[in-house]
Amino acid sequence: MKIPNHIGAALAWRYLTHSLMLGLCVLNEGRAAPRLPDLILDNIPRNEWALSWNYHLWILCYFPLALWLWRKNRAAFVHFLYVGGIISLARGLTIITTGLGPTDGLDTNAGMSLHALARAWWQLVNPLTTLTGGGAHIHLTKDLFFSGHTATTFLLWLYAREEGLGGLALIAHLIVVAIVFLSHLHYTIDVIGAWAITFSLYTLIRRRWPPERLCLNLSR
Repeated sequence: MKIPNHIGAALAWRYLTHSLMLGLCVLNEGRAAPRLPDLILDNIPRNEWALSWNYHLWILCYFPLALWLWRKNRAAFVHFLYVGGIISLARGLTIITTGLGPTDGLDTNAGMSLHALARAWWQLVNPLTTLTGGGAHIHLTKDLFFSGHTATTFLLWLYAREEGLGGLALIAHLIVVAIVFLSHLHYTIDVIGAWAITFSLYTLIRRRWPPERLCLNLSR
């Protein structure tokens, strides 16, 4: 199996899969869905500061370590991007098939027009608006099962631990998970599902296409 193994192709793949996943998430926002009971969230008051800054905190916990992984092992980093893209597509499919309702408050986005959803999708995938925090044209309230915050940082830890970055990556991951619960960003099952699905896909893909086979011409 031949897969482009240079950084540019891997980054393009990761961006494309992320955009497709967000498209499914935005489509899901238009569907009405009920809130579910949650033993953990029902006993943790929602922290508005964590909710407001959850995306920026995720960036701080994710991107510096991902870039460090790139510096330490380019082959592992490219493999990480391809596997991350597959997990992103899986997330989009599970979100649109489960249809969980918002963890808190009313289902404010139910019934939104396709035009409004398309505008929201563009703002979410546009790097300029997303990285500056202006991408939330609408607040995604039902991009729930499974947690992207949890999956991305957990996958990063799976790769980073082999490059001597495991301790830092684990701390970053646990901080993100704490933010997820404090902000009521996801149900508990979304976090558990992220761990299970991410680890399963990582293990299956790595066995079939390990980094040293997928990225033969990339050296450390």
